[in-house]
Amino acid sequence: MRVLIAEQDHALYAHLLREAAPDLDVLTSGDSAQLSALAADCPVWLGQPDLLATLLRQGHQPQWLQSTWAGITPLLADGLRRDYRLTRAVGVFGQVMAEYALTYMLGHEREVLARLVSQVERKWDSRPGRSLEGRRVLIVGTGDIGQSVADFLLPFGVKLYGIASTPREQAPFIEVAGLDALGRLVGEVDYVINLLPDTPATHDLYDAPMFARFNPDALFINAGRGVAVVDADLVDALKLGHLAGAVIDVCRQEPLPQRHPFWTAWGLLLTGHSSAPTSPQAMVRLFAENLKAYTSKSPLRGEVDFNRGY
Repeated sequence: MRVLIAEQDHALYAHLLREAAPDLDVLTSGDSAQLSALAADCPVWLGQPDLLATLLRQGHQPQWLQSTWAGITPLLADGLRRDYRLTRAVGVFGQVMAEYALTYMLGHEREVLARLVSQVERKWDSRPGRSLEGRRVLIVGTGDIGQSVADFLLPFGVKLYGIASTPREQAPFIEVAGLDALGRLVGEVDYVINLLPDTPATHDLYDAPMFARFNPDALFINAGRGVAVVDADLVDALKLGHLAGAVIDVCRQEPLPQRHPFWTAWGLLLTGHSSAPTSPQAMVRLFAENLKAYTSKSPLRGEVDFNRGY
């Protein structure tokens, strides 16, 4: 079988895939014109959604696409064909996303940035640190990544709540409510971790009325999608003290424009879309597993429902 790799780090992916599946005919290139020529004869593609979307726009007709990203927004653009199977990256981001969340949660409890300021000012800062034990954490988006984040946070003694498309029982969460309960739960927790995908239902969720309902001591972490947040409303909410701070990994426009208010917003930390880098090794393992399922006509991990958008 021929497999096309359309990925920035295409050489590494090709090397790993040839090692994992020597019988595959692996084709790739860093040249866009050559990549397009190769795509014409490849039924299976592995790569990043922006590059895959470009190939679709050129009229190529794949049978199955494996995304190396958890988000597949470029492939959902208006006018792009949807008569193929699409799988997104699942099972490869859970630990790194949990480590990202933990980094800034522990930094918040231990007031790391404030202590750095004290050091710069040569002030002895002997405030006792706080603990995560007993803190209430709301994970907005309890799918593959959200579930992994919850499992990693549990040993720290936190109380876990979740938001999903519909209410459900889901361990280890105390409660998993529907999206309509977001306004209630943000006022009852100490951390709000947004992991929602980019769908019409998730745009502008965090606006002025929503931030006004936050617990004033809560930290907001957005590692989902930038379109979920109304930027100006978040900046104003921080000024008004509706929440204690924000850690923003994803933005509506990336890189962030130089004049954007996030650069200088009080209590806001930017992390430059670095929360969960893709591991090529883990990604190739997932692809090899899905390839076996694909050839045996079995269910694929992470298959996308185009109607839902994830």
